[in-house]
Amino acid sequence: MTIASLIDSPSELTDSASSKTAIVLMTRIRLARNLAGRPFPGWAKPAQRAEIFSGCRAAVAATTPMKRGLDIEISDLTELEKQILVERHLISRELSGAKSDAGVVINKDQTFSVMINEEDHLRIQVLRAGFQLKKAWNAINELDSALEDVLDFAFSPTLGYLTACPTNLGTAMRASAMMHLPALVISNQMEKVVRAVNQLGIVVRGLFGEGSDASGSIFQISNQTTLGESEEEIIKRLGSVLQSITEHELNARGKLLEADPAKLFDKIGRAYGILRNSHLLSSSEAMNLLSLIRLGVDLGAFPDANRSVIDRLLIEAQPGHLQHAQKREFEPGQRDLLRAVRLRSEFANFTHPDFNFSNGKN
Repeated sequence: MTIASLIDSPSELTDSASSKTAIVLMTRIRLARNLAGRPFPGWAKPAQRAEIFSGCRAAVAATTPMKRGLDIEISDLTELEKQILVERHLISRELSGAKSDAGVVINKDQTFSVMINEEDHLRIQVLRAGFQLKKAWNAINELDSALEDVLDFAFSPTLGYLTACPTNLGTAMRASAMMHLPALVISNQMEKVVRAVNQLGIVVRGLFGEGSDASGSIFQISNQTTLGESEEEIIKRLGSVLQSITEHELNARGKLLEADPAKLFDKIGRAYGILRNSHLLSSSEAMNLLSLIRLGVDLGAFPDANRSVIDRLLIEAQPGHLQHAQKREFEPGQRDLLRAVRLRSEFANFTHPDFNFSNGKN
């Protein structure tokens, strides 16, 4: 598989399966692994990094899930190609900035991604559309076991898997869900939710992880503690928190509809009007407008089938994908113009909102 063919294929985030899930867009589990007796990437000398990269790359590419996938060094990618992989959550921003002896192996379905020589020797991750923590864990556990059969991972009986950052010691696992929480944002309840889940060892971040904004009211909810709990315990606790957040979001939607439905419908209607008629749209504004349309789908103002369309546009309206569609790079102002043109075209034939429903849907 080439980078061009992978980019032109739909990703897990744009798969129609995600349209079945109103609030949890995607589940992701990531494992950090390092080779025993070898320096972490940040401390390794060039020759050591090269040797580690070569060995890990071959081992990962040979596993059953990764065969016939994309196996590539980061330095062989253009800046635009790297940006697209970041937007699809297949590589991290940190890996995209690597200069040499770092790369990624991605399976053809874009559900598995293994980064090599990022912060750790291996960052193994699996992505699944919707709320699928257990399936994601079973899938990544199989790949991790296959790699452990051929690679000697650094492990301590007392500390668990050894990692470059001490906060990842133990299971070295980050399990997360990408959640669409517009009602909690509109009703100014997100800060309260963040404080509550932080006390449970759960962290809330933006769309692209640590330090990023929650564009489109999309948040990453993940475990913060990796030491002292088993993987199964972490997944069970996170799953319980995610179900609680889902309930809070649904309750917030119900209260918004009960308290002032006209105000909520006005937000959705204005978003629809802007997307149909705007001539300049920034990435952040487009994400927020599409978020409101997605909420409208969940409430019943638009057909359910339109949810998968919005999920696709949430990806395709981002800078990398937008420029890839035009086969060239553009300045931010030009991208805002192109984004508006693209979304006007998509919404020209989009179903008009119908607010004549009684209690909405969830």
